[in-house]
Amino acid sequence: MCRRDPGVAETLVEAVSMSALECQYQFRFERWNCTLEGRYRASLLKRGFKETAFLYAISSAGLTHALAKACSAGRMERCTCDEAPDLENREAWQWGGCGDNLKYSSKFVKEFLGRRSSKDLRARVDFHNNLVGVKVIKAGVETTCKCHGVSGSCTVRTCWRQLAPFHEVGKRLKHKYETALKVGSTTNEATGEAGAISPPRGRATGTSGSDPLPRTPELVHLDDSPSFCLASRFSPGTAGRRCHREKNCESICCGRGHNTQSRVVTRPCQCQVRWCCYVECRQCTQREEVYTCKS
Repeated sequence: MCRRDPGVAETLVEAVSMSALECQYQFRFERWNCTLEGRYRASLLKRGFKETAFLYAISSAGLTHALAKACSAGRMERCTCDEAPDLENREAWQWGGCGDNLKYSSKFVKEFLGRRSSKDLRARVDFHNNLVGVKVIKAGVETTCKCHGVSGSCTVRTCWRQLAPFHEVGKRLKHKYETALKVGSTTNEATGEAGAISPPRGRATGTSGSDPLPRTPELVHLDDSPSFCLASRFSPGTAGRRCHREKNCESICCGRGHNTQSRVVTRPCQCQVRWCCYVECRQCTQREEVYTCKS
């Protein structure tokens, strides 16, 4: 697929970076702060935690977002601006209003990430969470319009479809993470053979037939998450992690308490714009306290 579509490889790299940074931003105050270095990522992806569900969703969302933007920016050879039937692309190009091509990107992502296997329990869950990421991108699409005419009149109006900022996508997926549904399997412990997925606990699934996976775009997971308090194959733990005393030290430090360190920092302050054209600042020194979790 990368050879067939010039520009895809670069967009994949961009999407991976964007998704990882957004994950770290959304979980910056949590015990699990989206540490993905080395073995932690591999170990997480082998399990069906809530955190794994979020990783699948933010990754598919990042790829969908990056591809749609790359199309409208002209960085892809096989796609251009959004070809919405209700929008006049020629006018959109003329006025610089080029819509993000969500149709191409969502189709590509579904093919790239693979189809759902009806027999493999874990594959179905992963595919479902991938689709949640794509659906959150679609739900955030807005129609942006620009008026043109004499003296600001709106005799001509150009409209195009635009994706929401990726921070908004991350925020919505973080909320879905917090309300994720746990599903279980009817696995025979003796044989290890997985059966059907059991309904989410304590929640209506909104499904029909033999497939109890929710039709609504909810994240689902199979396993209970570890505490992430101590170092393990899933995370480095929270020892030495910086925290905010009034906000999350008690939670992040897992009851072990925190150390307080006082330090002097120097920062630019009282900045003014000078004509022309630079910013002049004073250097202000202040003392601040840094809190870190005890081992």
